[in-house]
Amino acid sequence: MDVRTVAETGSTNADLLALAAGGSAGSPVEGLWLRAERQTGGRGRQGRPWQSPPGNLYASTILYLRPADPPAASLALVAAVALDEAVRVFVEAAVATSLALKWPNDLLAGAAKLSGILLERTGDAVVIGFGVNLAHHPDLPDRPTTSLAALGAPVDPAAFLEVLGETMARWRDRWRVDGIEPARRRWLERAHPVGTALTARLPDATMVDGLFDGLDAQGALLLRLAGGERRVIHAADIFLI
Repeated sequence: MDVRTVAETGSTNADLLALAAGGSAGSPVEGLWLRAERQTGGRGRQGRPWQSPPGNLYASTILYLRPADPPAASLALVAAVALDEAVRVFVEAAVATSLALKWPNDLLAGAAKLSGILLERTGDAVVIGFGVNLAHHPDLPDRPTTSLAALGAPVDPAAFLEVLGETMARWRDRWRVDGIEPARRRWLERAHPVGTALTARLPDATMVDGLFDGLDAQGALLLRLAGGERRVIHAADIFLI
């Protein structure tokens, strides 16, 4: 496993994207990980800032799409199930039962957000960034948060990344060989139950309430609305009600 660690950077995702976009002989190889002890410009989904105090995991890896690969968007499911599997290595059984995935790729402990994943693309390169609250968790206005330390499972970022690198590589390879379905099945096994009440905040800021009704074959969220109709959600922020 090839890991490059830096004391500080703006964003590990931005660094790998810049290297991949350069197209030079020095471009990053697939499977490379870049980990920072601290980020000064960490980003979450939709450009939101990601607080990055030392002690948490801030790491990104790169994948190059091949012609026969499944759709790139399905890598969100791959990354989520790999992260869930890695976290379960470090937590006690009682904590593991509280873990659940929330679409598209948040990992929750109870109702509290434990991590975030950001996928960005340049050409045929996809950079997958992981922010995992290991030692600290931010105080956010719109959702509860937690950390592994708060859950009684403190872990060193480098040790955590060793496990995450292995689970990510295994699920990436399975995605290439077997397609989306294995990751989709595992995601559903690890998600909050069908029937969970959700609010979807769409890109245009419209709010849609409904009940979680699974995923479609491509990994989009299925939301059962009050009138009984089913809505397919391809992009949204999702909140538990």
